[in-house]
Amino acid sequence: MVKVGTCGFPISRKKYFSEFKVVELNNTFYNIPDGGWLKKIRKEAPRDFEFTFKAFQGITHDTNSPTWKRSKIDYRKLKGKVGYLRPTKEVFEFWDKMMEIARILESKIIVIQLPNSFRDDEENLRNSYEFFSSIGKEGIKIAIELRGWEKKNIEKLCREFNLIEIVDLVVDRPIFYSEIGYYRLHGRYEGNKIIYGYKYSDEDMRVLIKKLLEIKNMESYVMFNNSYMYEDSKRFLEILKCQPIS
Repeated sequence: MVKVGTCGFPISRKKYFSEFKVVELNNTFYNIPDGGWLKKIRKEAPRDFEFTFKAFQGITHDTNSPTWKRSKIDYRKLKGKVGYLRPTKEVFEFWDKMMEIARILESKIIVIQLPNSFRDDEENLRNSYEFFSSIGKEGIKIAIELRGWEKKNIEKLCREFNLIEIVDLVVDRPIFYSEIGYYRLHGRYEGNKIIYGYKYSDEDMRVLIKKLLEIKNMESYVMFNNSYMYEDSKRFLEILKCQPIS
């Protein structure tokens, strides 16, 4: 089964709920939303609609990241205590809040996206293993996006903790295969730079279909995160109607 959606709402929620079956919330990365808002959107959505969401930056990003400027909390007090999967009291408290979000939204998957600066050095590897050894999951799957890591370290971490390796399937493929595939399509790449303003070509769509057929996940999430996410996701849904992937 292939589930297609976008990272965030590119159109009104009402229209989105009528056209798609899944969305990845990304506002949860910048700030932790209150329970009232979460209950509201869960109620707005059809019962069979699925929410995945991006984990709060306090878990993944050091306070020197420019993304913190969009946060409503005084992150300066958290320097050296948060981000990079540090096994600290603060990070574990943020994770507990992610579990609360998952319970309200009835989410099956939480997305953990690490920045390019999170390299697979000794300290980060140690912190990663301690973090994943310590957190509760309550049956929720974790999809992790590790940028710039050696494949062997990605495979070892994902295998050890049964994580879903996130890749952009148009340009890459996972080293660790699981029953669930989670693919985030960001656009075009120029070295380490992502060009979000890229519109996927017909050839890109063919590559995507070919790889999905080869990998054969039980469930595949194809989540568009480029500037043309709405148009491209709709096109891909139409392609799947003509060439379904079971």
